[in-house]
Amino acid sequence: MGKTFKFGEDVEGYNIPVLNEREIRAAAGILFFVVLIAFMQIIFRENFDMIKYVITAFLTDFLIRVFINPKYSPTLIIGRLIVRNQVPEYVGAKQKKFSWIIGVGLSAIMFIHMVIINAYSPITGITCLICLVFLFFESAFGICLGCKFYKLFYKEKAQYCPGEVCDVKAKQDIQKTSGVQLLIVLGFVVFIVMNVFLFKDNFSKKPYDIFGINKTAQTK
Repeated sequence: MGKTFKFGEDVEGYNIPVLNEREIRAAAGILFFVVLIAFMQIIFRENFDMIKYVITAFLTDFLIRVFINPKYSPTLIIGRLIVRNQVPEYVGAKQKKFSWIIGVGLSAIMFIHMVIINAYSPITGITCLICLVFLFFESAFGICLGCKFYKLFYKEKAQYCPGEVCDVKAKQDIQKTSGVQLLIVLGFVVFIVMNVFLFKDNFSKKPYDIFGINKTAQTK
């Protein structure tokens, strides 16, 4: 029973329960993709069907993570299968649990509004956007935004953070960004903005079917 209802796993060499950051990032990427598609369905088609299913699955998955055991979370199991050939990157379970409690709260707000009450408002839109931002940062950059708030509520220092960001250390040369590199980024942004203004009319034209495949299909 104790092994079933447990948060984190015991790994030799670690004095606290840990989780595999690689499978967490994979699961976050899956959730981000699904939530984004559902969000696009609302924006472009005004179709709320998919988001209701996604919210229900999202909330269920996070309830399993927090109140039963992360190892039984469907998305984390899929993430584990995807990254099973990669060397695990262990992170502290405590800060992840705190972050996922935030996820439970956000998904519960969405569930009550859109599934139970069957209504939408700026609250649901903002909540969905926050979820997307959290999932994107986790999957793309390995940055757990929810974990950032851990130290605001707990005096103890978080251990085994992704990329060892909890440990104060000097950056290696390969991690440093020079002034020239920053100028390149700035120049790239200016380049994109100039394209928007200079080629707006050309870019807004609908591309034509160069091989006439669509016309051929319509005549049949």
